[in-house]
Order: sequence, then C-alpha cells, then structure tokens
Amino acid sequence: MSEFSVISREPATGLVFWEKQVSDVAFAVEKARHAWPAWAGEPLANRIELMRRFANQVRSESEEFATLIARETGKPMWEARTEVDSVIAKVEISVRAYAERTGKKKLDSALQGTSAVRHKPHGVMAVLGPYNFPAHLPNGHIIPALIAGNTILFKPSEKTSATGEFLVSLFHKAGVPEDVVQLVVGGAETGKWLISNSGIDGVLFTGSVQAGLAINRHLASNPGKIVALEMGGNNPIVVIDTPLYTDVASLIVQSAFTSAGQRCTAARRLIVLEHLYGAVMDEVLKLTKRLVIGEPFADPAPFMGPVIDNETADLLSESFLHLITNGGKALEYMRKPDEKLPFLTPGIVDTTNMRDRPDIELFGPILQVIRVPDFDAAIAEANNTRFGLSASLIGGNPQDYNRFWANVRAGIINWNRPTNGASSSAPFGGVGLSGNHRPAAYYAADYCAYPVASTEMDQPRANIGIGLKDA
Repeated sequence: MSEFSVISREPATGLVFWEKQVSDVAFAVEKARHAWPAWAGEPLANRIELMRRFANQVRSESEEFATLIARETGKPMWEARTEVDSVIAKVEISVRAYAERTGKKKLDSALQGTSAVRHKPHGVMAVLGPYNFPAHLPNGHIIPALIAGNTILFKPSEKTSATGEFLVSLFHKAGVPEDVVQLVVGGAETGKWLISNSGIDGVLFTGSVQAGLAINRHLASNPGKIVALEMGGNNPIVVIDTPLYTDVASLIVQSAFTSAGQRCTAARRLIVLEHLYGAVMDEVLKLTKRLVIGEPFADPAPFMGPVIDNETADLLSESFLHLITNGGKALEYMRKPDEKLPFLTPGIVDTTNMRDRPDIELFGPILQVIRVPDFDAAIAEANNTRFGLSASLIGGNPQDYNRFWANVRAGIINWNRPTNGASSSAPFGGVGLSGNHRPAAYYAADYCAYPVASTEMDQPRANIGIGLKDA
C-alpha cells in the first residue's frame, strides 16, 4: 500500500485485483453532516423500506458478492455465501430489534400529563470493519444505525476494501442517498483521522484489541461520542465427562479452525479433564488431519482457506514456534505448504506445562490444549484470561452447565455447541478486553440511538400551592 492508495490482494493467489486512492476524510464528514438532518427527518417507515430494498438488492447480486468476498478473504465459497445470507437476514432482525429495544413508549399519568420515551439518532457514525467478515460484521452496525436515522462513514479494513466498496454500492443501488452511506478508503492513519474528526458523533468498531484500546484511549476525554468496541477473545472450550468423543472432536475442530481460525469467537484454548485427555485428543487429531485446506473455488470444497496474508501467516508461525520452545508440546505441527502464499495447516499445542501462557488472541488456526484435574480447575482456567467473549462447555449435565454459566466470565456461553456461530437474534459482545459493554447484533439498536424522556400535556396547566404570600 502506497501513501496515496490502498491495494487489495487475493490471499489464495497473491495477485492484486483492486486499488483505490485514500479518501478525503474531512470532505466525507462534511457531506455526511449535511445529509444527516434530512435522513433523520425521514419517517421511520421510509428508512425501513429502503433497508428492505437493500436486502433485495443483495439477493439479486448474491453470487457476485460471495465471489468477491471469497476472492478477497480467501474463505471457501460456501462460507462466503453464508456471509451474504447473514447480510440479508440482518435487515429484518434489525427492524425487530429497533421496535423492541428503542421503540416509542407512552405512559399516561393523569393530571401530570403523559410520560413518553422516544429515541434520537446520534448523528454521523464512523463504522470501522474487520477483514474476516468484511460484509457481515460492518453491516451489523450499518443497518441498525441507518434505521435509527444516523448517517454512516464506513472504513473497511485496508485488506478487504473491495468488499466494503461493493457493500456500499448495494445501498446506493437500493436508493439510500450517496451521502448517507459513504465509503472511506484508507489504512490505520485514515482511521485515526476519521475517529478524531469533530464532526463524528460515534465510533462503531470491530477488530483487534490493540486498535480498540487505542480508540478507547483517544476518545476517553470525549464522553459525547458513543463508542462501541468488539475486540475478540482468547476463548475457552471446556470438555468434561461425556462418551461422545467423535461429536466432541467435531465441536472442537469447528470452534477452533472454521474460517482458518479467523473468528473472534474461535476457540483458542481447549481445557480438558485429565482422564479424558487421551480419548478426546485421539479423535481431535484424527479429524484435524482430515481437514481439506485449499483455494476458495476448489472442487470438492475445502474446509478452510488461507489466512488473510503472508505477514499474518508468518506471525502465526512465529507464535506457534514460541509456544513449543517455551514449554509447549506440539501435538499437530503447523505448516506453511507454500512459502509464497498464506495457507497454514492447523497447529495444536499442549501448553499445560508452560509457566507463562500468553494471554493474547492468536487470530488463526492455533489451538492450545490445557489438562486440568477437575471441573473447578477447568472453570478457573477458563477464566484465566483478560478477555471474555465466548466460552463453551462440552459434556456434563444441566447442573454442570448451570454452574459453568454462573461462574464463567463471558458474553456468550454455550453448552454442547461450538464457541462460534453466534445468532444475530441475540446480543453479541463480551467483557474485559473483548468489549466495552455495548454488545452488537440484536442489541446494536441500543448504541445507535439514545433515549429521550418527556412529560407532555396538550395545554399548559400548573399552579403553586405552597410557599406563596397572600395576594
């Protein structure tokens, strides 16, 4: 990427297929501010109708959209199609969420008039998207923000800007005014300029903890800007007593290696009771060796594609090496079959005996395994992290799950299900370094508008009945 342009490459081939000049942030903000009053003044029904037109536009171009996502991220075509489906589904989910979470409420109070609660949009919202789900995740901010009456400046990851451009074009084709949703092209510096601009009323971010903390620090002295942060996790999947080892293995592999491990909800740590370790790991290793890794359009379809780029692949390889040279035992070695391309095979490391396990999000196909003596130790180990996004319990009975749910610190807690694949009809977010208590998905409506309380009467009526001198 040069100083003046952003270049996107296909991870599976290394070829350049998109390039565009960096945006003028100040000009984009000015246009968004000018467009906001008219957009906020549109009847809610009109804004919702435009979102439904957008969903239909996505349907009409779904295959082209999925192909672009697969090319730019490297994810298999089957997975890119599910992302497009999620973009479409987000519209009706957001319509329901707006009505439930931020709908108008009235409460009559006799002589005191009527009490009312209504919601107002914040204004101009900056949406900063990630590369792993370059359409679905930013769209999860954009749709509810537009329904609420905000205008949008969307800066996609510089690694997936072509997908961001296509997403914005679909809004425009559906009839959303061009100044209401704008694409902002650029890298980290452009992102800094965007969130620092005084014309921005809110920042909706999905990405790394480093970038999220930088945003939080930068805006800490400006409480007038709404900030929603989704920053990933060091997620545990805990296995206790169960005889269904093949099912357990499928849940573990799905949690750890779907999307080449590039999901914020991916399982990073497998915590397993000591007496189950041998049987569970035999099945996990057997299944992992069967995973097909290939380019997005291969036939038969691969389970996973490459990671986003060679720099990321090399950092992950270094992380794997660090684990096995500092007390970890390699159970399945991570390999890079082609030095020129960012394909990685899954790596599995037993880190039980590591003195200082790194509490970081290794955003790729690396799974750490930790043996524990009992359920109490498993819960303690699950909480042995500064993050708190997703956690799963595999096995046990309802009482075990209730205990797990009550004691594990995370925003998403599952039983006999993977750590990933969260529902858009539920809140999505975490605690600790995973977020700032502003969950997305169904609860995105909460940070896209603010409540206004009113008491109202048709005519002025009042008197002062105490503390007055005689007339």
